[in-house]
Amino acid sequence: MGYPSRRETFIETGFNDPANHAMLLKELEVAIPLAARAHVPNLIAMFGKRNPSIDRSAAIDHCIAGLARIAPLATQSGVTICVELLNSKVDHPRYEGDHTAFGAAVMQGVSSPHVKLLYDIYHMQIMEGDVIRTIRDNIQWIGHFHTGGVPGRHEIDATQELNYRAIAQAIADVGFQGYLAHEFVPTHADPFASLAEAVAICSV
Repeated sequence: MGYPSRRETFIETGFNDPANHAMLLKELEVAIPLAARAHVPNLIAMFGKRNPSIDRSAAIDHCIAGLARIAPLATQSGVTICVELLNSKVDHPRYEGDHTAFGAAVMQGVSSPHVKLLYDIYHMQIMEGDVIRTIRDNIQWIGHFHTGGVPGRHEIDATQELNYRAIAQAIADVGFQGYLAHEFVPTHADPFASLAEAVAICSV
């Protein structure tokens, strides 16, 4: 998973506001060929922080319009743009893409195999729960997964509320062929032991 920019406001500035499109598209137009040459299959993008003057329906339309413009280059280059779902309850107040239904509506509108959702399990557990059913129902729109323990985004072991082995099995059962990336903040003395444990938990 590559980043098209190192902007400090990367999460806040997304496709939900058409005022951002020119900058976001320029960044992706530069990054997509670089990713292709480096054999990086995915580039991350954001829905952005809510603009009070733009309602949800219009935000979906704006996301569709912007992402549809970059989809042909992504397809031509064999790179997938993965737009991340984040929680607005704890970590990212007023983030637009805070529910799977919002992201799925955008993906359906763009209708490109090279524009997908980055389904962050940690964030979506906080916002809506029902993770396994949601993944099964929306797998066609998902291009990448992130893990993280709830609460706190720490280890995905028995100290948190999700059964990651069952989640990993559900992802495997629907035939997902992409990446499940471990994105958590270790609390144990040896962070590599935490990572090894996470890999073992999700090896199904």
